[in-house]
Amino acid sequence: MIKLLTIIGARPQIIKAAAISRAVREKFAGQVEEHILHTGQHYDTNMSEVFFRELGIPEPDYNLHVGSGSHGVQTARIIEGIEAVLNEQHYDGVIVYGDTNSTLAAAVAASKIHVPVFHVEAGLRSFNMGMPEEINRIVCDQLSSVLFTPTLTGLRNLEAEGFSSIKSRVRFADGRGQRVVLSGDVMYDNSMYFSVMADMQSDIIERLGLSYRQFVLATIHRPANTDNAENLKSILRALSDIAAKGMDVVLPLHPRTRKRIEDLGLEIGDFGLKVIEPASFFEIIRLEKNAAIVMTDSGGVQKEAFFYGTPCVILRPETEWVEIVKAGAGIITDANYARIMAAYEALVNKPVQFPALFGDGHASEKIIQEIIAYLQ
Repeated sequence: MIKLLTIIGARPQIIKAAAISRAVREKFAGQVEEHILHTGQHYDTNMSEVFFRELGIPEPDYNLHVGSGSHGVQTARIIEGIEAVLNEQHYDGVIVYGDTNSTLAAAVAASKIHVPVFHVEAGLRSFNMGMPEEINRIVCDQLSSVLFTPTLTGLRNLEAEGFSSIKSRVRFADGRGQRVVLSGDVMYDNSMYFSVMADMQSDIIERLGLSYRQFVLATIHRPANTDNAENLKSILRALSDIAAKGMDVVLPLHPRTRKRIEDLGLEIGDFGLKVIEPASFFEIIRLEKNAAIVMTDSGGVQKEAFFYGTPCVILRPETEWVEIVKAGAGIITDANYARIMAAYEALVNKPVQFPALFGDGHASEKIIQEIIAYLQ
């Protein structure tokens, strides 16, 4: 029996882990035993615990409760906690997701004591080293035994950096080499699996009095926008002006964003938006599926909007999901007011195509199959 430790710490990772856990439970129960470690990087109930309940993920076997802190403090605490767990219990490998401090810390802790690291969502690049996430994902890729990349673009990024899906130049302490696998996207798996369930279990569209394709969904959480007063004001001004045109604008307000708005002496109620608490997984799915446009600085929300055929305004200077932009389904605006308004006008009246870019809906099964093959 192969014993794996899944590391999660932020809401998007909990969602991604649901797909892997489901594959283990339904397809590989006799071959793989999965345990879950929650670092506690996101510790707000609406940002974490509700997702376990909705997605049917088992409660974590470990919770480090690291909470917030500077990058160094938070990452160090996670490294220390994960190392202790890996030294206490034998695991054949750890699975990490995406690009958070939890991902970086898990890769460092495991690789230092020669536990194989399996990176889901490898190869993504924004090419902006000012983003902490870019640093995290690059370091994690270097330390990983198997890099599971969701798209052809991710594969090409890795090949350009010297990684190879054919022959590895890297050898780990156990004698195994490094592998690169084009797996497809576990979030596409989830989106297909949970779409109908969300319609049955969430009434957020009806509760908010929204109409199909007659509202904008906005999410703002990245420090580049929340911690920069001018950026935050510019985005809020654009959202307010869109609302003034008669379009409902729904803003699930991230705790950090709410605090920054309050710190600036602004009243969120003055912007004419439908402000709600952080949305649950099923709520955000229904909002993404029914919105006319999604405006976000979240990488995950960009993708989910694409999955559900909703065009996206990307409130960042770049995106790791370049396929969405190339397909014409997303427009990069950063926090620039004029560009946000122009993108809104372009997308609200424009037919958009959504080609199949993210796999066949079975990425999770392929990932577990590849892990088993690697460890045998």
